[in-house]
Amino acid sequence: MQKGEVYYNNILAGILEKRSSEDYRFTYDDAYMENVALPSISVTLPKKQKEHFSPLLFSFFAGLLAEGINKSIQCRLLKIDENDDFTRLLKTANVDTIGAITINEITEN
Repeated sequence: MQKGEVYYNNILAGILEKRSSEDYRFTYDDAYMENVALPSISVTLPKKQKEHFSPLLFSFFAGLLAEGINKSIQCRLLKIDENDDFTRLLKTANVDTIGAITINEITEN
């Protein structure tokens, strides 16, 4: 299972997981959920519910990925399969993303 911590302006918003090729989950952090001043990270992932499930990588997170020649360069340099969007997200969305969201890979030891 692969996981990443999702941050909104450097505040932990939740955990994104790929449990299998057709089981993706985003779970809001309890403190983030309780803070009414903090927004949902996306209109498609409202804070009305703590957990969100999808058979595909959520479109909001897929929108953070590079496309075209930049995708090819990233995959070649990081040795990532071009069809593995989740790994690419974990390896590239930790800095210099568009907007307030960053993702830090959680590595299990």
